Amino acid sequence: MGGTAKYLESLNPEQLDAVRHEGGPLLILAGAGSGKTRVITTKIAWLVRERAVEPESILAVTFTNKAAREMRERAAALEPLCDRAVIRTFHSFGAWFLRRNAGTGILDYLSRNFVIYDDDDQTTLLHGAFPQFSRKECSGMAQSISRAKDYGLEPDSNDLSRVFADPALRRAYATYEERLRGTRNVDFGDLIRLPALVLRHDAAVRRRTRQRFRVILVDEYQDSNVAQFELLALLAGAEPGDKPPYLCVVGDDDQSIYRFRGAEVRNILSFPERFPGTSVVKLERNYRSYQSILDVAGDVVSHNTGRLGKELRAERVGGELPRIALLQDQDEEVRCCARICLERHQAGARWGDMAILYRTNAQSLGFEKEFPRLSIPYRLVGALRFYEREEVKDTLAYLAVLLNDHDEVAWKRVVNKPSRGVGDTSVEAISAAAASHGGNLLDASEAEADSLRGRAKGGIREFVGIIKEFRDLMAKVEAEGSLGDIVERLVRQTGLLEYHRSQDETAGTQKAANLEELVNAASLYPRTSDGLADFLETIELDRSLMTESGETDAVTLITMHNTKGLEFPVVIVTGLEQGLFPRDDDEGEELEEQRRLFYVAITRAKNELWLTACRWRRLHGRLFETLPSRFLSEIGSGKIRFEDGKRSFGDGQARLPGASYARGGGIPPGAGVAAGRTGSKADEAGKIWRAGQAVYHEDYGSGVIIMVKPTPNSGPLVVVRFETGKQAQFFTKFSTKLEVAKD
Repeated sequence: MGGTAKYLESLNPEQLDAVRHEGGPLLILAGAGSGKTRVITTKIAWLVRERAVEPESILAVTFTNKAAREMRERAAALEPLCDRAVIRTFHSFGAWFLRRNAGTGILDYLSRNFVIYDDDDQTTLLHGAFPQFSRKECSGMAQSISRAKDYGLEPDSNDLSRVFADPALRRAYATYEERLRGTRNVDFGDLIRLPALVLRHDAAVRRRTRQRFRVILVDEYQDSNVAQFELLALLAGAEPGDKPPYLCVVGDDDQSIYRFRGAEVRNILSFPERFPGTSVVKLERNYRSYQSILDVAGDVVSHNTGRLGKELRAERVGGELPRIALLQDQDEEVRCCARICLERHQAGARWGDMAILYRTNAQSLGFEKEFPRLSIPYRLVGALRFYEREEVKDTLAYLAVLLNDHDEVAWKRVVNKPSRGVGDTSVEAISAAAASHGGNLLDASEAEADSLRGRAKGGIREFVGIIKEFRDLMAKVEAEGSLGDIVERLVRQTGLLEYHRSQDETAGTQKAANLEELVNAASLYPRTSDGLADFLETIELDRSLMTESGETDAVTLITMHNTKGLEFPVVIVTGLEQGLFPRDDDEGEELEEQRRLFYVAITRAKNELWLTACRWRRLHGRLFETLPSRFLSEIGSGKIRFEDGKRSFGDGQARLPGASYARGGGIPPGAGVAAGRTGSKADEAGKIWRAGQAVYHEDYGSGVIIMVKPTPNSGPLVVVRFETGKQAQFFTKFSTKLEVAKD
């Protein structure tokens, strides 16, 4: 490496190959903790410094504003010119693209100052179109429409009926689109869908965009959905007589865990086929965890069939075997986790070094109750976020109307909040009249004011006066101050501050304080229309801006999904029981995604990994007896250490691979444990476990085996349909309540 530039010297050989790659498409398959961010930022700097690529011709996209900021900062630290590159989230790029093309071509209806509708706004718009449906029903329709856009489907797409079973969706989608166009705004799905639509049908814009961006890089590619893939394919296409842009994607198929949001793992699995001539560079050196932790993660995820395949190798030497604690119930689980945290803290660890992971938010309750009693500080990740609170959304709606007087959803939210006598009848009359004013609700409000009755006449004039006054304030370019001054004055003059302060007094909330925090956030922007547009766009694109500080010295309570991209010296993964993680009905792609989720959870651990499972779990107000997660049976023998030598829940229950039976207490009275009821002979070679075999379960009654699957360590896995209609699956090696029915 004699000629290697100094900023490249810290890269390992595989990382260096990825950075220096040129020519055809490149897939960087980057394992957990393998330094992928360093690679992609160094590659941007290398292209600018060593290959004289114009930074403005580089487009780099990722999935969160935090990741985009980090990418820009790290690339610019290596080469200051990189600050001129277009480094954004997918959705931020979409908004950037739409604002530059709004008002022309097929986007002739779109306002340049459009507002991005969130889930609640979509529901409100649908509820206005279909008042016969409840808001809950409209919310469900809005979610279906969002998923349709994630798949790149239009209201008239033939595939729509194959993806969504509800035949009413097509009409709802078409009506929603018509009303959304009337507001001159967009929703999140449009930030991907509309740029793809423009690039597909507008040759001039497509040619201009492709000539602008000669290098395209995508981070976290495994999280992309179908619509994002289509947008990428359009951006990376070649104009006649020209070479296609250089395309590089970075991702990890084993960390694709957002299928419920529309992420499509096949995007990364099929990348080499979709882009012929692709080179693949695997980053398998892990700089985060000890090998003992990586071995557990590798054993589990290796059971997935849908993966490209890689094997992580630890660069750190040492480390103990991960430990598993088999506990009686979730109360004991909480006490066990508390003991681990207290012991580590007494040994000198920071509280912030520790994280407790779980599958669902509901599992945090026990920790929230017990930790304060033991003086263990914690921070809960995933609670209601700042910008989703009522008082904040009210203020943002006023700001949206200031920016765009066609915004029906925002206008309806605040035209009578706080109450100024403008009832539903008046609101609907003005809304209907807006059609004759080109959809301008402010003009319609002024025109209809005299025809309103009672307080509504004065109320609507008051509302229009407030909007006009604040627009004038923002139009005064010579005025001093920030957007925060506008927001502070707005919440006072509209009465919002007093309204929510009175709620604080009666309900003990902190709504007024939240409004003050919103003023603080707005103070970073200029008091102009462009400043307001940037402020609202930032909020909609990154709703997690105001999450709790990562610097707080507290134990982190967090779902497995939310840990993506994080790391902790000590990680405790809880609730590893069949039926909870994975669920009993998880099969096929769903099961493989849950296995990937477990892989992500395990690889968050740097120094120490704990796994816990409970024999009894309280769910939906009832106590259920459980079995250890099937994922635990996929861990090779000798790769985990049983806490206190306890290798089972007790009394012959839930035996794990290589474990010997151990006595255990704490079984609820009347639980009816029937140790070894299936018999060891029934598990040998799986001969009597066959489809069509009648069985009996102590809790569920009589049933029939509908499927039998072999497993490497747990004996046959049988799927049973009971007479009650319930379907469940059991590891025959573990189960004690399932037996073959007698003739």
